[in-house]
Amino acid sequence: MENFFGLLKSELLYLQKFESVEHFKKELVEYIEWYNTKRTKSKLKGLSPVEYRIQFLLVA
Repeated sequence: MENFFGLLKSELLYLQKFESVEHFKKELVEYIEWYNTKRTKSKLKGLSPVEYRIQFLLVA
C-alpha cells in the first residue's frame, strides 16, 4: 500500500492542480482504473495487474 500511495502522489497529486473535490475524485477514479487495468509491469511479464490475474486463473 505504501508503494501505491507513493506512486499516486508522484503521478497524480504533484502533477496537477484540482479545481474542486469533485475534480479530484474524478481524477482519482481514473488513476485507479489506469493503475489496475492499463499499467504494465515487467515483473508481471509485461501485463497489467488485471491481465496477469486473468491469465493466472486460466492456467490454474
